[in-house]
Formats: sequence, C-alpha cells, structure tokens
Amino acid sequence: MKIFIEIPSWLGDAIMATPAIENLIKTYPQAKIILLGSFVSTQAFEGYSNIERVIVDNTKKEKNRYKALVSLAKSIGKVDLAISFRRSFSSKFMMFFIKAKEKFNYKRLTKKEIHLAIRYNDFINKVLNLSNEVGDLKLYFKPFSYSKATLGINPGATYGSAKRWYSQEFAKVAISLANRYDIVIFGGPTETDIAKDIEDELIKNGISNYQNLAGKTTIPELIEKIAGLDLFITNDSGPMHIAAAYKVKTIAIFGPTKFTETNQWHNDENGLIITKNLSCAPCMKRVCPLKHHNCMKQITASDVLKGLEKLEDISK
Repeated sequence: MKIFIEIPSWLGDAIMATPAIENLIKTYPQAKIILLGSFVSTQAFEGYSNIERVIVDNTKKEKNRYKALVSLAKSIGKVDLAISFRRSFSSKFMMFFIKAKEKFNYKRLTKKEIHLAIRYNDFINKVLNLSNEVGDLKLYFKPFSYSKATLGINPGATYGSAKRWYSQEFAKVAISLANRYDIVIFGGPTETDIAKDIEDELIKNGISNYQNLAGKTTIPELIEKIAGLDLFITNDSGPMHIAAAYKVKTIAIFGPTKFTETNQWHNDENGLIITKNLSCAPCMKRVCPLKHHNCMKQITASDVLKGLEKLEDISK
C-alpha cells in the first residue's frame, strides 16, 4: 500500500500532526509513505521508518506555481491513499491532480477551541472511520547530552513579532538562572538579532556560561539540542512543540495566540503557560493591531521566575 501525506508547512503544526500520522502508520503498518512539506517541516520526520520518499515543496519559488503544483502531483505517481493536513487553496489544487483511490483534504470538524493535535487526529479518524486516541507527539532523534544542567531560551517565533516576548526580559531570566544552569540561546536564521541582544546583556552582566546557537543549527540539531535540556523558556513556537515531544520542563509565554489550541501537548506535568489573558487577546495577528502589544509587554521576568518556582513545586 502507498500513502501520500502532505504535512503542515509550519514546524510546530507539523509536530502536532505526528500523533495522527503515528496512528495512520499503526493502522497501515506495511504501507510505504510519500511525504510532502516545507523544507523545515519535513526535516522533523527523519527516522520515521515507513517514509520511503520525502518531497520538499518548492513550488512557491517557481514563476508559475500552479503549473509547478500539477507537475509535483503527477511526479508522485499512483497511490492508494492521499491525505493533506493543510487547508489552503494551493493544497486542494495540488491534491486534485494526484492519482489516488481515496484522497482527503484536512477540514476542521468543530468550531470549539480544541487542541490542534486533537483536530488532526479527529480528521484522520473521521475520514478513515477509525477510533484512535491521540498519543504523544513523536520525533525520532536522540537527545543531546549536556555536561551540566542546561537552560534553553527561545526568543523567536517565525509566525510574527506579536508572538515574541522581549529580549531584555529573556536576558533578565537567563541572568537570574545562570548560577544554576548553563544557557543556550536558540533561534532561526532570521532571529539572530534578538539572540544577539540577549547575548550582549549576558556579557554586560558577566555571564560567560552560555552558547548562542541562533542561526547555527540544522533542524535535526535543533531538535537534539532542545530534547536534552533540563529547562526551556520559549514563546509559542515550533521549538516549544519539540520540547513537548521530549517532555522537557518548559515555561511557554503566550500573548496573541490561543493556548487552548497550540499549548504543549501531553506535557502537563512539565509545562507551564505564562499569559495575561487580556480582553484583546487572543487576536491571532502577526503584528499587534492595537500598536501597544500589552499581551507581551505586561509579562515580566519576575512572572516567569515565579512560574518556574510553581513548576518546580509541582514536579517535586
């Protein structure tokens, strides 16, 4: 049996789809999977034994994207089952040209605010008439082994500036915890400036037990490094879901997004959300539409440190 799967483009969404994909593999254990997604999201699926072919969707770079999508669909060949976890028009267009006995595009089955991992799994259960429960997030990378207790901080969020807490507050937290943890600063290639701002503050305060890895890791390296942490402080982002997959103790800072839908899945004992629950939130915007960004500005380093105390009490 051959199955084609188009995964979400965003790293975090792709990781939240892993319980549904794991259940799909358990249902069809002998199936060979063709996986399509962005370069970043497909990198996270290294180690999935049933995946025989990975295709990176670069059609946005082509002069005629829709012609490129038709060519991409035809290159996949005949499959028994085609499933897309995306709702975009381009995805539906591409799926139309795939030769499959059965094919399904992702649909939200309820307007209720439920976690995205549940939404993805419910979608698979619905279209394939299954009753699989939602398991843990699943990534197949070996955690990095640090020589000392290590704190990771992730000040970026690819979706937009509205999801980002402030570099000076991240720095205050790191400085307060530097006597307990070595520090690793994470970030993508577009987040090196905010990481450098934090690094500069650490240097000003005489902190030397840190690494700035922003823009320096591949996706597999990022996953391995986060997986080995003792503590992670992060915005709502793809790396937050990496931490959830490995049950890393995490403080997640939420402002404009719905933590009911995208908080850490199955990491309740090790995870804590910091949010101010303002009347204007969650707005779900990339940039604050009211220009004040109070959902993030009102969160302080003190809030995070108190949250850590609470989290440590829970885990005792």
